[in-house]
Amino acid sequence: MIKAMIIEDSRLARLELSSQIKNINDITVVGEADNVEAAVNVFHRLQPELVFLDIDLPDGTGFDFLTQLAHTPYVIFTTAFEEYALQAFDNDAIDYLLKPYTLQRLTQACDKVKSKVDDESVQVNSAMSLTSQFFVKDGNHCWLINLEQVERFEAMGNYTRVYFEDKKPMVYRTLAQVEARLPKQNFFRISRQNIVQLNKISNVDLCSSGGLELTLQSSAIVEVSRRQASVFKSLLSL
Repeated sequence: MIKAMIIEDSRLARLELSSQIKNINDITVVGEADNVEAAVNVFHRLQPELVFLDIDLPDGTGFDFLTQLAHTPYVIFTTAFEEYALQAFDNDAIDYLLKPYTLQRLTQACDKVKSKVDDESVQVNSAMSLTSQFFVKDGNHCWLINLEQVERFEAMGNYTRVYFEDKKPMVYRTLAQVEARLPKQNFFRISRQNIVQLNKISNVDLCSSGGLELTLQSSAIVEVSRRQASVFKSLLSL
């Protein structure tokens, strides 16, 4: 089920859209907002995958809302202004619905979202190799990263921070989701918080807690949990 949010200043428009979505399988509305400030708060609290977004809001625009997010959800714009279509697709919109739109047109837009979710699900479940590349967008910055470049992954709630070179963007994936795709011969989960690339370890020391402390090539120091320390030792033993 895809969690959706409606951002629309008209209460009647929110009610109508919510009612229409009830006729569409696999999408459920979990939250609503009528202005940019409220929308940002609701989004961060509920973490919907899909946003139905009006452009003209009392305290700004739908684009203002998107600039305040750490990651961009799937977006279907619902607006009366056709002149913003190009800007909408520059912001990776899935579709752009001009009011008034029919249930059929709304369903077509939602089908695009479901197709994209299915495609990404296949990608998430496919194993990577050290030579694999993956795309990261964090705010206005984009990178195409070779997995071999990555020193470690760090859990940040529903996000994961990716450390490579001197960069550390975040992706909207849990550490467990990231771990499922990583080649186990190259990456090891040293704790609940961190996964490290074994080739990026410069030094291993005992720490005061009785566990292990790793110094990585970037000079970052991370600790192996006591639970994982014995597994780590076995992994690197002759």
